Amino acid sequence: MSTARKGTRRVDTTVAKQAPVASAVDPARIEEMRRFNRFYTREIGVLEQGHLHSPFSLAAVRLMYELAHWNDDRPDPPTATDVAREMGLDAGYLSRLLRDLVRKRLVKRAPSPTDARQHHLRLTPEGRSVAADLEKRAKADIAALLAPLGDNKQRLVIDALRTVQASLAVRSHDTAPDVSVEAPAFIVRPPRAGDLGWVVARHGAVYSQEYGWNEEFEGLVARIVADYVEHHDAEREACWIAERAGENVGSVFLVRHPERAGVAKLRLLLVEPSARGLGIGRRLVEECTRFARKARYHTITLWTNSILDSALRIYAAAGYTMIEETPHHSFGHDLVSQVWELEL
Repeated sequence: MSTARKGTRRVDTTVAKQAPVASAVDPARIEEMRRFNRFYTREIGVLEQGHLHSPFSLAAVRLMYELAHWNDDRPDPPTATDVAREMGLDAGYLSRLLRDLVRKRLVKRAPSPTDARQHHLRLTPEGRSVAADLEKRAKADIAALLAPLGDNKQRLVIDALRTVQASLAVRSHDTAPDVSVEAPAFIVRPPRAGDLGWVVARHGAVYSQEYGWNEEFEGLVARIVADYVEHHDAEREACWIAERAGENVGSVFLVRHPERAGVAKLRLLLVEPSARGLGIGRRLVEECTRFARKARYHTITLWTNSILDSALRIYAAAGYTMIEETPHHSFGHDLVSQVWELEL
């Protein structure tokens, strides 16, 4: 063990040995994640002497947050063992934090009625007041961070954070109530290069596999996408791509109706079979509704077919009403088309 003197104390400078990095991890990815860590810790002020412009360290602020919210979903006040497990803190370090907060009369200890070795922890009235002020400051700081991005980029950031949290929670078997490990997160974003070609290809493949539709349908999708690119009006039209674990899993378009003023058309809603049941279709339809209201459309209309049961359920749940049915022969099959509309 290596040590260094600091006054009369001997300070341990030994660095704990780390497990070897798995060879499957690209070193560039490791550096990218470290770069993000440095960026984000600077952005939220983790390295400041007092977190949130307060006299408290980040760990102390987090500890008060845990104590303030512990009873939101648990019946009894926590013990130091409970908090150490929840926060992933060393017991000795936690003990020092608690000792300081008790000395400042922000936390109080009470003997456990069932285990004399344990003490329950609570914030004092003054501690609750301090914790509430710190939470208010934290929310204001995050609001200031997100506000300049605008609505669309804010949603992209939050979706990306959910993906990171869900992915790493699966790795660590995290069972905290605000982490969904059963349904991996997805993000919804504007299209990038190659996405529109993916929309055409996957519509053709999925509808052929599930309904036996022929190449006429893929040709129709290609024309819709080409018209979108050629006549795109960014203030009145948009496309969204759903992405999960780095793969495209859904799409939808909202465009102007060519003949009806104030009416938008929802087109090309698709969710990959492997990603169904996660709420992706519902979320894509919600994006269309939100955008249409912002663009001041008064109605959204869509054309579909009666055999597309999953899509019809999504439209009905979103408030659409079926207003017209017409038998037709298209894509190699006898079908019944439907027109659905939503008044905004």
